[in-house]
Amino acid sequence: MQASMEKPEKLEAIQDKKKHRGWKAMPYIIGNETFEKLGTIGTTSNLMIYLTTIFNMKRVSAALLINIWSGTTNLAPLFGAFLSDSYFGRFKTLGFASIASLMGMLLVMLTAAIAKLHPPHCGTHDAGSCVGPTPLQMAFLLFGLGFLVVGAGGIRPCNLAFGADQFDQSTESGRRGVNSFFNWYFFTFTFAMMVSLTVIIYVQDKVSWALGFGIPTFLMFLSCVFFFIGSSVYVKIKPEGSPFVSIIQVLTAAIRKRGLKRPDGLPHSLFNPVHKNSINTMLPYTDQFRFLDKAAILTVEDKINADGSAADQWRLCSIQQVEELKCLLRVIPVWSSGILFFIPIVQNSTYVVVQAQQSDRHLGSYEISAASFTIFAMITMTIWIPIYDRILVPFIRRLTGKEGGITLLQRMGAGVFLSIFSMLVSGLVERHRRYIALHHPTLGTASGGGAISSMSALWLVPQLGIAGLSEAFSAIGQVEFYYKQFPENMRSVAGSLLFIGMACSNYLSSLMVAIVHQTTNRGGAHNWLPEDLNNGRLEYFYFLIAGLGIVNFGYFLACSRWYRYKDTDGPSEIAMESNGSKAHPV
Repeated sequence: MQASMEKPEKLEAIQDKKKHRGWKAMPYIIGNETFEKLGTIGTTSNLMIYLTTIFNMKRVSAALLINIWSGTTNLAPLFGAFLSDSYFGRFKTLGFASIASLMGMLLVMLTAAIAKLHPPHCGTHDAGSCVGPTPLQMAFLLFGLGFLVVGAGGIRPCNLAFGADQFDQSTESGRRGVNSFFNWYFFTFTFAMMVSLTVIIYVQDKVSWALGFGIPTFLMFLSCVFFFIGSSVYVKIKPEGSPFVSIIQVLTAAIRKRGLKRPDGLPHSLFNPVHKNSINTMLPYTDQFRFLDKAAILTVEDKINADGSAADQWRLCSIQQVEELKCLLRVIPVWSSGILFFIPIVQNSTYVVVQAQQSDRHLGSYEISAASFTIFAMITMTIWIPIYDRILVPFIRRLTGKEGGITLLQRMGAGVFLSIFSMLVSGLVERHRRYIALHHPTLGTASGGGAISSMSALWLVPQLGIAGLSEAFSAIGQVEFYYKQFPENMRSVAGSLLFIGMACSNYLSSLMVAIVHQTTNRGGAHNWLPEDLNNGRLEYFYFLIAGLGIVNFGYFLACSRWYRYKDTDGPSEIAMESNGSKAHPV
């Protein structure tokens, strides 16, 4: 076919415009990312303790606020991705977002440094002894958190895609470089988490909240410096206009021609003009979502320009446009399974912290901060990722012949299964912690209220380790899956999907907390989620999440069997026919 020669010519034309530096650009990108995560995580990871001890908020209220804020933070990347892919490009978006994050951290730091910007210290949590934040104090805090939302909206969808842009993916070494980059990106992420959850949280808890927030602010400043220093080294792919216009055009054309009968001899009978030079690779025809094929049916009313393009693209679209939309639609069911997957991860920053508060956190004479316990999930990821990338993947690659050792969906499925196991373990550990707190001598009262169980908080390590392993499989797999399966001009949108799923998880977790708290507190029933966990049944909440995870795992398996990977090996007739009749293996 005529298009069979398009891909090499197109790639050659694009490669002439830019020089990929690959790993040479990584010190700046990973340096920027590491310092940004050190700053952001250092500011937000101890937020539960900050809100309950400095802003004197109730635990349920603080958990709801954190979940809603985290959800908004994870939803913002969708808008940042749209602006990046459509108008500004990833470099400009990252630069603006980094400065916004710096401003947000500065404002949050001021809420701790200036006494008038937070409530007076109440000392105890006896009734009537604590004064909550004033509207002005709360507004100032939310204003700072709002800047962090803006920063996350630009950084999260673009940093991974921008790093992958630095590799020449038309070569085998470039493609392997991208695969390793995704793994090492999360390795630096977990390293930043570990530092934030130990050193920075220690300063916040034991020294000063103002200094504890000041350190992340300075680190974010270093992140901005690193990013802009590497400006001359980066490959900066310019946006080609809004990719959403093409999506709307296909839907509009398909609806306008909904009464037409799909012609015989597909795909040869559909409108297939010469593929122009673009960052998007040529896609072969697939027979899923066949109603969209009607957008490419050429009728006597459709007019063609001299260059072969459709005169009215709101009435006639190319097979390429249709297939790009099909790529997006195929991803959505798989993506939706990630919403329930992240709910166990959400608990690590809320109720796991409360569990640690009401457990014995002493390690010898040293008392570990409650918020620092999530470091064990990060340690698991930090150990596992290099082993997986450097040892297991090459070994499995020799057995399976697959570039990544196993398919991306198989990797994601392993993470979904492990998340169920982590919730079951969490429930059993909480039942043990509560039993000891009620039937054995306690170690005093936690700062948020409730007796401290004499059970060692190290019992929380197994559930956190499993959660970290689950995230290492599924979260990294999701990022790579979205990046590779989306059209190239929507890779910032692809980068935002992980965080959009996390946003939905935060909102859903908030809804579940509110419903469970209200439902189990009626008519003298035993409240599962009271202020004092010893009087509740948190383990039932964990088992509920595990049950939902089992249902979600079955849904994920069904989506995986139905899914067909994007084929970019070339638009030959054989590829088009085989892709239309055979499903790719999971």
